[in-house]
Amino acid sequence: MARAAWDRWIAIGFAVGSVCFFVGPFPGFVQLVGPGADGVVFFVGSIFFTLAAGIGLREATLRRGGRWGADPSWWSGAIQFVGTLLFNLSTFEAMQDGLSTTQENRLVWSPDVFGSAAFLISGALAYRVATGPRLLPVRRNRDWTMAAVNLAGSVFFGISAVASFVVPSSGSVLDLAAANWTTALGAACFFAGSLMLLPPHADAPRAAHGSSDRGDAAGRAL
Repeated sequence: MARAAWDRWIAIGFAVGSVCFFVGPFPGFVQLVGPGADGVVFFVGSIFFTLAAGIGLREATLRRGGRWGADPSWWSGAIQFVGTLLFNLSTFEAMQDGLSTTQENRLVWSPDVFGSAAFLISGALAYRVATGPRLLPVRRNRDWTMAAVNLAGSVFFGISAVASFVVPSSGSVLDLAAANWTTALGAACFFAGSLMLLPPHADAPRAAHGSSDRGDAAGRAL
């Protein structure tokens, strides 16, 4: 498969997932469709995240000819993929009714926190690759912008995860408003990053996108 085709499918997957995570937190949307359907939207979004991350990891593995190693671009994709699986778990459990506060924190909040941490580590690795050697000046090119936007999205998701902790004494979310708007902001960042990953032209050479290693990491850490 051509490089542009890999990027296109990765971008589409993350774009669809981002839209789900953007509309899901809005109170008006929840009131319109109900909590059950809203939970399904989050779960579907997490599935698209996993599909996109899986494609990205597969592409990175084929490109470097194997797994593991010291390639930060590959590790960025691998860690992100693990994060998406944790989001699958947290969003699936969130659809269940009748969970106690302890179950909410163990089955929903914990995977969400660890998934967000994985996204943050992945985004930081991608940003480090995109900035290049520290002794060189940082070039504010397309790959750097994409990595920075995706890292910002990971930070917002991390804040959302912390804010969504269910306080045992009250049984309510620590800060529901903060959890909702940071989720939406993070999703908006990931959506912007996915659009930047889309090849400008179907047949455009990869050189137009920047260096291969930097593009790999920046695109994969959506």
